[in-house]
Amino acid sequence: MLGPHHTPPTGPAGTAAELTGTATELTLVRHGRTGWHSENRYAGASDVPLDEVGHAQAAALARWAAEHPHDVVACSPLRRARQTAAPVSAALGLAPEVVPALREMDFGVAEGRTLDELRARDPEAVAAFLADPMRHPFPGAEPPDAVAHRVLGGLRALAQRHPGRSVLVIGHNTALRLALCGWLGIPLAQYRDVLPRLDNAAVTRLRVPADPARPPALLCLNVPTAAQPALALNEPTAAEPTLAPNGPAARTLAPNGPAEQTNGSIPDPVPHPSTTRRTR
Repeated sequence: MLGPHHTPPTGPAGTAAELTGTATELTLVRHGRTGWHSENRYAGASDVPLDEVGHAQAAALARWAAEHPHDVVACSPLRRARQTAAPVSAALGLAPEVVPALREMDFGVAEGRTLDELRARDPEAVAAFLADPMRHPFPGAEPPDAVAHRVLGGLRALAQRHPGRSVLVIGHNTALRLALCGWLGIPLAQYRDVLPRLDNAAVTRLRVPADPARPPALLCLNVPTAAQPALALNEPTAAEPTLAPNGPAARTLAPNGPAEQTNGSIPDPVPHPSTTRRTR
């Protein structure tokens, strides 16, 4: 469980002294929307591009990033993540670091299909997946525990390569949720219950200690970077419930207490000595 924070009242991410040369801040962001997601289709390992809404979400994320500079931008190799990273990297004057380990889970027979289509094809497989996605992933899918291990390894490697810096990471809904559960000590079998979804272009922030034996601090979870188009907010991801931007999944952790709902604002990343605020 996440306990109360005991940081000084200098900001939700702790003091600069706590971070300098030691902890690394990871800002995790789900890519913008694709045409398949707008139809509630599993995209998974399929290399589908952003749709018009997704490009608008990427542009809004870039505007947010220009006001919240990071030292590094990293992304999954899938096109929808690279297309989201492109305007963000341009806004920060950085070249994105493509990390193969961040790619989305392969959903096997579910790729490109809606949940209703899958039920019509194999109702027993769908029922088994919804009851226990760890023991019963879709036929042909990548094992969820392997996904968690792969993505968590990629995130840990980023933190080790960029100690004491701020890294904006653009990844995927299921892959990031599995990695978060693995890193925060949440049973992987409960990933769909504890983290129902990550919204497109929403921010989740972690402070990763230099000591790999220590867990990261969860600073905020699924916080929107801008007002999103109505379709992006109201349409659920395939097999996942819809969450309003200020609902249960859009939460940030108070400096000295439990999680509080936000009004959509995101605490500024803690400044690092290597970070200079840019004005554009």
